[in-house]
Amino acid sequence: MFQHVPLTRALSLGLAVFGAAVLIAQPSFAGECPADKMKPNARTMVDDKPVGVTDVTLGSIDLEKQPANIKGRELRFRKLTIAPGGIVPWHSHDDRPALIFVQQGEIVEYASNCVDPIVHKAGDIRPEVHGTSHWWKNLGTETVILYVGDVRRDPHDHNM
Repeated sequence: MFQHVPLTRALSLGLAVFGAAVLIAQPSFAGECPADKMKPNARTMVDDKPVGVTDVTLGSIDLEKQPANIKGRELRFRKLTIAPGGIVPWHSHDDRPALIFVQQGEIVEYASNCVDPIVHKAGDIRPEVHGTSHWWKNLGTETVILYVGDVRRDPHDHNM
């Protein structure tokens, strides 16, 4: 028997199925450093300031108030927009794990533990974990849009 489904619900369901199909079709993770290019301290800290970057927090959750009860941690979701030539300055993820989703464009990562630059393209997801220090640059002509989910300890930590 056919059930009538309101248009908004049907649309939402259709978009969810489409989104899941797109995610399944995409590679799981972004470009990674080739094993033969991995090297501790391959790059040293670069003291550039942010250039052409807009960082907007879209939402956050105090994890201490959730069933996970992770004291002093916040789950944060942000949108970074990086103009052509833009720079996301050097930062560490030793105390702030993150997942980066490249929604638009192509961006280059310069990681502390990789001899070669790592290229990330639209649709890629990049895990950033303990031991990751790096900076990013938009070498292209298109604006790059990144969505970032991270877990930070210090609410005053404004590292990108």
